[in-house]
Amino acid sequence: MKISYDLHIHSCLSPCGSDDMTPNNIMNMAWIKGLDVVAITDHNSGKNVSACVGIGNDLGVLVLPGMEVQTREEVHVLCYFPHVKNLETFETELDLYRMQIPNRPDRFGNQWIMNDKDEVVGEMPLALILSIDLSIDDLYALVERYEGIMIPAHVNKDSNSILYNLGFIPPHLAFTTLEVMKNKEISDVLKNNFAYIYNSDAHYLEDISEPENFLEVESKTIGSVIKALKRKELK
Repeated sequence: MKISYDLHIHSCLSPCGSDDMTPNNIMNMAWIKGLDVVAITDHNSGKNVSACVGIGNDLGVLVLPGMEVQTREEVHVLCYFPHVKNLETFETELDLYRMQIPNRPDRFGNQWIMNDKDEVVGEMPLALILSIDLSIDDLYALVERYEGIMIPAHVNKDSNSILYNLGFIPPHLAFTTLEVMKNKEISDVLKNNFAYIYNSDAHYLEDISEPENFLEVESKTIGSVIKALKRKELK
């Protein structure tokens, strides 16, 4: 079966995300647009994922637990996990490598943690916009430890991408899938050697994708979505 997706969405937990990107607003917009599966991928934290999962269950929109991590090399990678618990435990270990620099909401934006009623129940005190003190190699190993999958984000972007910052895709990390921006060119070498997905990288509600990108899956489940993302023939 084919399911429509948007696997790169920021909530109001990300300092660069709009304060309107609350769990209910995101999930209802995804439902209105007709998306089958979304991933909430805030910068260096997944603390709004659980609320979105609960809302998604009521709406029939699948939520893939995720996070967009900025490595020591300032490379953005999307990390996806089979269960919220895996994501939460992963973040607990990630906390050991955070830069101990407080967030400045007046400069970087709010970092709100919300429940499924869109009530602010907390705020991340440390700046999420900064890199985690882990190399891309070490992060890859950590994601694998928690049964996750890592996908380089917006590889054809002129900032914070694996190609822009490193200049190449490390072959020993065995990536099978890349995230590609639709409005920028991608080389034939990448097209022929990797599968790729298109996401919105939405920071505002109106930017969430229409149902125009699809995954071929065995069933509408997190396990099937992760399995699809691991396939090299994904197009």
